[in-house]
Amino acid sequence: MEPVYDTVITAARLLWLAEGLKFKVSGVEHVPPKGPGVVAINHTGYLDFTYAGIPAHLQGRRKVRFMAKKEVFDNKISGPIMRSLKHIPVDRGQGADSYRAAVEYLKRGELVGVYPEATISRSFELKEFKSGAARMAIESGAPIIPTVIWGAQRVWTKGHPKQLGRTGYKISIGVCEPLEPTGDADALTAKLHQVMSGKLLELQDAYGEHPEGEFWVPARLGGSAPTLEEANRLDAEEAAERAAKRAERGTPDQA
Repeated sequence: MEPVYDTVITAARLLWLAEGLKFKVSGVEHVPPKGPGVVAINHTGYLDFTYAGIPAHLQGRRKVRFMAKKEVFDNKISGPIMRSLKHIPVDRGQGADSYRAAVEYLKRGELVGVYPEATISRSFELKEFKSGAARMAIESGAPIIPTVIWGAQRVWTKGHPKQLGRTGYKISIGVCEPLEPTGDADALTAKLHQVMSGKLLELQDAYGEHPEGEFWVPARLGGSAPTLEEANRLDAEEAAERAAKRAERGTPDQA
């Protein structure tokens, strides 16, 4: 029993009920009822991780330990909650520490949630994957559990105001068959991207109408979201701006 985690789950479910969110979850049987697993999730919005834990909860009330950026743990409100839920802080400047922590969690039989894209996809298409999920799976011997979410970007995503009122939005979650941690990390990463791409297309096809011009609809489907190439350019510009600001803060004052 984990009273804090259980309380957070109950609070989240009450919030979803108030929002009128409609979940369609498939593939719960692919979540192992016990033992480790790397839960690989696509990243379209800030609340993806709250929805990605639903299949595990339905599979014997299992809990996922999510890898999240260190800034969330530094916050005086969210930090204590994240630590009590045993999530894993990720310091992008010292990623080795969070990687080792994740591997140890897996070796203890935990489910560890990770975003192979590393950041929110502004295009809502799958970005290029980092190899961390595959590497930790191979090192720990844990299977990868590909998990795809569609519709979460409507609630809250980068560059758009949050919609936490009673929206009645539909959110689809699909879990794919686990990938065994065999071969090299690059090949396993490519396989993971292929499997999740197929599931994303499947969820989109079954979702219903994607209104033309809507911000949450990919350009490929007639929406106003940037293309993957445009989104990558925006991400690169944002990263360069952050680096410049860090460099500026680190420059000593001139007399």
